Parts: sequence; C-alpha cells; structure tokens
Amino acid sequence: MKISHYFEWEDHITGGHYQSVQNQRRILDTRDIEYTTEPRLDVDVLHLNNLGPKSLFYARCARRKSVSVVVHAHQTAEDFRESFAFSNQLSKPLRPYLEYGYSLADRLICPSEHNRRVIDTYTDVPKTVISNGFDHERLDGFEALRETYLERYDLEPPVVFNVGHVIERKGLSSFVETAREQPDLTFAWFGYINPTNGWTGRLLKSKTTRKIVQSAPENCVFTGYVDDIRGAFAAGDIFFFPTKNENEGMALLEAMSCGAPPVVRDIPTFEWLEDGETCLKTDSEFGRCIERLTADEFRRRLGRNAAEKSREFRLENIGDQLVDLYAEVAG
Repeated sequence: MKISHYFEWEDHITGGHYQSVQNQRRILDTRDIEYTTEPRLDVDVLHLNNLGPKSLFYARCARRKSVSVVVHAHQTAEDFRESFAFSNQLSKPLRPYLEYGYSLADRLICPSEHNRRVIDTYTDVPKTVISNGFDHERLDGFEALRETYLERYDLEPPVVFNVGHVIERKGLSSFVETAREQPDLTFAWFGYINPTNGWTGRLLKSKTTRKIVQSAPENCVFTGYVDDIRGAFAAGDIFFFPTKNENEGMALLEAMSCGAPPVVRDIPTFEWLEDGETCLKTDSEFGRCIERLTADEFRRRLGRNAAEKSREFRLENIGDQLVDLYAEVAG
C-alpha cells in the first residue's frame, strides 16, 4: 500500500495543524507504510491535509482515476473566526469552499466527535473520528528545563500558562482579564504573537490582538516563539485554555501528559474531559477555578488524572486506526 500524504503550504503553516501532519507521518514511519509527501496519483490513497487549490485539483483528478481520496477535516469556518485580521470576513466564503472540497473525499477524518458533528453540516461524505494524538516522546526530559525557563521569563510558580498562537479565538481576552483579576499569580502565554513571520505577520495580526497584548497587566507575560516547547510545559503548573472553538486541542493533550491540570471553557469540544476529575470546566468563572488549583494537593491529583487520561491519545494508541482506515478505503 502506498500513500500520497500531501500537505499544501507546508512551509507556511505552524501550530497544531502542522504538528498533526508530522504525527501522521511518524505513524506511517513506525509502521513501515510507504508514502510520498508529493501529490501523486500512482498510489492507493491520496491523503490531503490542507485544502488549497492544488489539493482540490488533485482530488478531482484522483476521483476520475478511481484513486481513493482521504481528507483531514482540520479546518472549519467556525474554527477560522477570530484568528487573524479579516478572518471573520473570510470565514463566510470559506464555508462553501470547504463544503465543496470536503465533498470530493471518499472519507473524511475528523479529530473529535465535536468536529464530526460540525462537518456533518458541511457534507454527507462518510467520516471517521481519529484523534490528532500527540507524540509524548517529543516531550521527554521536559522536567529538567523547569528552572531554566522560569528564570528566562522571570516566572514565579505556580505558573498559569497557555501554549499556542496568540489569537482571540484561543481565549486571549479571557486569559488577560483573568490575569488582571489575580495580580498575585503569574500568567504566561508561550507561542507566536504573529500568525507568520516578518511583515506578513504584522499585517495579519488583528488590531484587537495587538491592543489586548499591549494592555496586559505586569503579571501576564507573552514569551513569543519558544525554541524548545518542552520548556513551556516545564515552567507551567496550571494549563489555562479558555479557547472559544477548537477541533481538538493538541497543546491541551501535551499539557495533560506533563501533569498540568487544565482549566478549560465548557464547550462541546471538551465533552470527553470530566469536570473535577481530569480538568475544571467553566463558562466564565476562570479565576475561581484557577484559585482552586493553587492548592498543591488538589492540583497534583487533577494533574495525575489528566496525565493518565492523556495516554489514550498517544500516537502508539491511535496509529492503528489511521492505518486501518487506509486499508479500508483502498479496498
């Protein structure tokens, strides 16, 4: 079996979307599945991870040649909103574009049940839920970096933290306002402040994002890009993830695996998390939840539970699902 595992604009996409593709390729590598990263039709399955125009072209060609097409449903118009400048306006034409693109697939891969329900409103193409998972080996040795990263960013434990792009959809305003309400705690957001590097990043970052970051209180630190992501998980104690819309949330899985109990917004995406056991959920009272987790014993208990739950999402535990799907659609 041979797979064309294509990720259009691969050199320009970062964050969880990029890491999900790397996770898939690691699964293929460990299971000795032959694949190419180029869009090809002399294969058994064409797997598309980003629906740019080139991907749509190859999807149409594959259907004419009876090559099975699998598309990863990383993107929704709902998830696109509040991400960067003009994203709210662009989300309107994005919806019919994605509806058409997803309709070209023989099978759609959805990273969560919530994402599947959303994509059900786009197309009736058959769907399979397979978590993006996370590569726990990528985090090996994170504990040793704690003091280095606490000192580098002048952080005082317990550190309330987030990891990922600094955008409003991820709950930026809630993060900053909660920090303002709790001046005795240190809040740190590790990750890109611009969606891309250089002048394009400055252009795409919305005025709202810039204003919120610039007005953040002194106890709220934005580190920018972190050269070793393990350092973020080493320095953090309470993972604060007030995202408004998420297809799954890889940083959440990684934080849980490192024993950081999460505080999340109570949205359908996180229905698999049990409030009070593997996380704390709330619609708005984030400060109260974080205050509860400043108690060492409670924080450690939830952290242990979260780490145990995260094991279900390790790549070795989801890899067979992806390989079995390829075999099924290839016939």
